[in-house]
Amino acid sequence: MKLNETFLSVREASRSLTFLSDSEIHAVLLDVADAAEANATELLSENKKDLDLMDPNDPKYDRLKLTVERIAGIASDMRAVAALPSPLGRILSESIRPNGMHLNKVSVAFGVIGIIYESRPNVSFDVFSLCLKSGNACLLKGSKDAHQSNVAIVRIIHRVLSKYGIDPAVCTLLPADREATTELLNARGHVDLIIPRGSANLINFVRENARIPVIETGAGICHTYFDVDGDLTKGAAIVNNAKTRRVSVCNALDCLLVSEQRLKDLPTLCAPLASSNVLIFADPQAYLALHEKYPAALLEKATEKTFGTEFLDYKMAVKTVSDLQEALTHIASFSSQHSECIVSENAET
Repeated sequence: MKLNETFLSVREASRSLTFLSDSEIHAVLLDVADAAEANATELLSENKKDLDLMDPNDPKYDRLKLTVERIAGIASDMRAVAALPSPLGRILSESIRPNGMHLNKVSVAFGVIGIIYESRPNVSFDVFSLCLKSGNACLLKGSKDAHQSNVAIVRIIHRVLSKYGIDPAVCTLLPADREATTELLNARGHVDLIIPRGSANLINFVRENARIPVIETGAGICHTYFDVDGDLTKGAAIVNNAKTRRVSVCNALDCLLVSEQRLKDLPTLCAPLASSNVLIFADPQAYLALHEKYPAALLEKATEKTFGTEFLDYKMAVKTVSDLQEALTHIASFSSQHSECIVSENAET
């Protein structure tokens, strides 16, 4: 493999983390957080190079974009990770055998973790902080879309690591090409764990092709159920915010489920979406309720595939259900990993 030497150097560097105390890890993470904010101009400049290659109308553009405020949020998150108790060295269980032998089961680091992710440069900071806190080296496999941003981020991280005498290879950015992904997925003996962060397509690809243990992150369809006892004003605000605030994130609304007894209120429920040009895919009942009351150019008839789609775009499915149980059944049928919301004034429901 072309990356064999890279994998070997990361494996070797991971062993050195064993000797770091939690106080040293804490100090490193705080320093990286400070460095991120202090070098915001550098990060934004490199991020702009990536943004210039992407259509601003592409939903991924927002995920890719860094701002001073977002960098401050990233730094805040790193400081929060630094403040967490160490997950290392915890005694998970202990027992004494009949012969007097005392056995302890103790938490330790995995070793080397490979993270494959898409157009979200903030993930580079997130992964580094979580891996270092847990005593792991990380192999970052970002997308080509965010490569210049990721290079700049890792450069800042390496400066801080070198300051503390830590081998910079504990945080290694792989090339942005597909060949690097293939090698990472097949790096048995070098990488202990793969974690994909991104769309369902990415997660499925990693799960089906990796020869290394994989931990799946959430990639379900996000639902909001507007109940027979839902408040219409609250519902319209919630649906609009859940769908349009940031369409490119994985917890953006994909499917609105509406009680058949509230179909007359569906146009009002969806009205705010029109100002963001949200395309609605509606089932037959919902389509009739919205016809001539929602912009015709933004209204289409749904297909079965519609309801299993993670849009990550200004698109949303609408399905009519008879009651809460049908809503729950629908949600459960598409994914065991999902986010859902209910709008109801009935506390028991």
